[in-house]
Amino acid sequence: MTNQPNDISRIDSVKNEIKSCFADLGLFSEEEVKNAVDLITIKTLKKGEHLLREGEVAAKSYSIISGCVRQYYLVNGEEKTTFFYTEGQSIFTPVSTSERIPAKYYLSCVEYTTLSVLTLENQKEMYKRFPMLESLSRISLQEELHNYQEMLATYITTSTEERYLNVLKYRPELLNRVPQYQLASYLGVTAESLSRIRKRIMLK
Repeated sequence: MTNQPNDISRIDSVKNEIKSCFADLGLFSEEEVKNAVDLITIKTLKKGEHLLREGEVAAKSYSIISGCVRQYYLVNGEEKTTFFYTEGQSIFTPVSTSERIPAKYYLSCVEYTTLSVLTLENQKEMYKRFPMLESLSRISLQEELHNYQEMLATYITTSTEERYLNVLKYRPELLNRVPQYQLASYLGVTAESLSRIRKRIMLK
């Protein structure tokens, strides 16, 4: 999409924030910081726009600066939501990226979203210039994988009501940011069942 004037201002602001984060590490010169940030692209997308569709090969990684991105699968024509990414979270697609395997899922913006984008080529270049960043990225990826494992275990071992209560406790912002039918899909129930669960909890 074409950047509007306010988008350009926002992008400049975000790039300055990223530069500050690099500078705060105290490990790189001003020139090195500039070169690193130049490898990162800032992108803005409207609600409903896709970062990735089923069948495409993911060749980029993303970090959410503002907004919300939904990951979902299309099963017999029905959308099955598996995750919501919001501010501060990164979207890794290591298998698809490294092995050129077509994705089986979609990444769609739930709301107007600003992201930092790093291509596979630029990622390799950044790691070549700054080996420490590769180590930090690996640690971050390991933490993300651990979180996903915990999330899957919770999904399997709890009831729908318990899963909803977990959202209330750990991700309450989703309740006002995503449509109820998407939240219901994320919890593994119909929108009608979710409505009944919410009413029952409110009456307790």
